[in-house]
Amino acid sequence: MNATELKGKWKQVTGEAKRHWGKLTDDDLKTIEGDRDKLVGKVQERYGKDKDEAEKEVNEWIEKK
Repeated sequence: MNATELKGKWKQVTGEAKRHWGKLTDDDLKTIEGDRDKLVGKVQERYGKDKDEAEKEVNEWIEKK
């Protein structure tokens, strides 16, 4: 799945995202709305990761979808 597909399928994959990143809240997931950059930002914020690390993790997760 690419970033465009993520936005289109976001409602379908929010449960998977929440299982993968348990610290993301329902409000976080609503705010993200399938936007890859917003997801990276929330992963950084909730897990204290630097931007490169969060981007790598998000990209790997998206590729598996």
